[in-house]
Amino acid sequence: QVNLVESGGGVVQAGGSLRLSCTASGRIVNINKMGWYRQAPGKQRESIATITRDGRTDYLDSVKGRVAASRDNAKNTLYLLMDSLIPEDTAVYYCHANILTTTSWPKSTDYWGQGTQVTVSS
Repeated sequence: QVNLVESGGGVVQAGGSLRLSCTASGRIVNINKMGWYRQAPGKQRESIATITRDGRTDYLDSVKGRVAASRDNAKNTLYLLMDSLIPEDTAVYYCHANILTTTSWPKSTDYWGQGTQVTVSS
């Protein structure tokens, strides 16, 4: 069993910054790709940032230049630094990770966090 726990969400004014964190715990052997997704009310969940184990990143066009994903493999933790936030960034942000566990070996499994609310006020 693996748990992903996000933190760092909250209410911020437009133009402000937030840093989200996501820590994985459990019978983890290796964490492959990790990523951040978000879902705004009435919209589908969308991928905004992914990062491979060796640090290669990919971003949704609408957030490029405003967000940066990073990870600390020793701590099994994923981060998302968001700057110049706009009201359209308001959503629930979810952490995702593809994880190899002692019980799933040799296959890895996708896990999701419970989500953290980010609200950007104008």
